[in-house]
Amino acid sequence: MTGIFIAAGFALVLFFLERMFPLRKRKRDTFSRLTVNIAVSITTFTVAFLLIRPTTSFFLGWTARTSFGLIQWFRLTGLWEALTGFFLLDLSFYYWHIANHKIPFLWRFHNAHHIDPDLDVSTGFRFHPGEVALSTVFRAIQVALIGVSAGTFVIYEVIFQIGTFFHHSNLRFPLRLERALNLIFVTPRMHGIHHSNFRRETDSNYSVVFSVWDRLHRTIGLGVSQEEIDIGVPGYAREKDNYLKQVMILPFIHQREYWKDESGHKRLSRSEEMRRRAQWLVE
Repeated sequence: MTGIFIAAGFALVLFFLERMFPLRKRKRDTFSRLTVNIAVSITTFTVAFLLIRPTTSFFLGWTARTSFGLIQWFRLTGLWEALTGFFLLDLSFYYWHIANHKIPFLWRFHNAHHIDPDLDVSTGFRFHPGEVALSTVFRAIQVALIGVSAGTFVIYEVIFQIGTFFHHSNLRFPLRLERALNLIFVTPRMHGIHHSNFRRETDSNYSVVFSVWDRLHRTIGLGVSQEEIDIGVPGYAREKDNYLKQVMILPFIHQREYWKDESGHKRLSRSEEMRRRAQWLVE
């Protein structure tokens, strides 16, 4: 429970800071967005409490009792266990994030997160409860195969939540500072590109805590100015698409063409595609 309060406190601090030092201009009314995002998050946290928490607890105990999983097989202990477990958890979330974009059924649910017309710390807890429910299977496999200890798992979960709130925030850092942070961590500018309504940019920057996974897999995309980014999914850019009812039923109804805007233009990539491959964040 302490970890939950730490993450929640961090999110609250970000909420106020991003209003004092905004990175991107807002497109929609903050209150209406916040109301929807909080309402969605209540159902999400309920599902997580009912499904993910008992599932991960069971498999953490099972791997410890049976010595199952990579860490158990290599008999890693102490600092080696903690570091290996932490990095493998983060790497596996990188792959799971890609799966949510590439597998059409999973994308139906993850799209509820991406159609948010603005990006701030509240987007960091706006995930469809169906996505969380489906991730229960992934979490069971993740914990079982890695064989991570309960202590390392809890530490990672807290940092995972803090990292999620941080990189979804609309907080402007001095560019030099954020470039330095981004050498190790996922930052607001980096993840802002992932929420662009150009598909080629959305299909980049999948990492959660450490940016190294995108660098190693060549899915990194940094060279797009935040002023050029329109947040959202062009096929779901109407105001009513972000009403609470529409967000909740989104995965279960007919899907419009995601990357075609209302004028019929497909937003796949910018004319200068290779800017996405730039090694440094830009203003």
